[in-house]
Amino acid sequence: MRRLAVFNQVSLDGYFVDAHGDMSWAHNTAQDAEWQDFVEGNASVGGLLLFGRITYELMAGYWPTPAAMRSNPIVAEQMNDLPKIVFSRTLDHASWHNTRLVKSDPAAEVRRMKQEPGMDMVIMGSGTIVSQLTQARLIDEYQVVAIPIVLGQGRTMFEGIREKLPLRLTKTRAFGNGNVWLCYEPRA
Repeated sequence: MRRLAVFNQVSLDGYFVDAHGDMSWAHNTAQDAEWQDFVEGNASVGGLLLFGRITYELMAGYWPTPAAMRSNPIVAEQMNDLPKIVFSRTLDHASWHNTRLVKSDPAAEVRRMKQEPGMDMVIMGSGTIVSQLTQARLIDEYQVVAIPIVLGQGRTMFEGIREKLPLRLTKTRAFGNGNVWLCYEPRA
């Protein structure tokens, strides 16, 4: 069975976007070689990328650009080449290379895809999708990078969750730039 993971960066106070929906703060932390190796290694793992409309538009607006290829060619190549799904009821088409638009219920589609053979799946950003799939108990792993910044306001990726979800810490890693990677799985 295919697995579904979330990979998101959050502020120390738990927000994945600030009060204005901006997430650029997550990429303004001090870079170091260890962090860069981690980011590039994570990108090269592969898989099927899942996005909501807002995150898709942000990613599709950046990764295919010359600026992305100059600043991070390894990640840009992976982001552009990997298969992608965008869940949206409002988009008419998805023009980013290797992207399929799904207008139906994300939980039903992911439930179906998990039963099929194929690559594991990763959600990036996409708080509404994370919240919906968490409530449907379809996420197998939560990878969260805590960024050393306090935003004060914003949105969490778990808005609207109606039931507590106990998690079990499986891995951690701290980086010289202050970022901390935390990996959790739902408890049975």
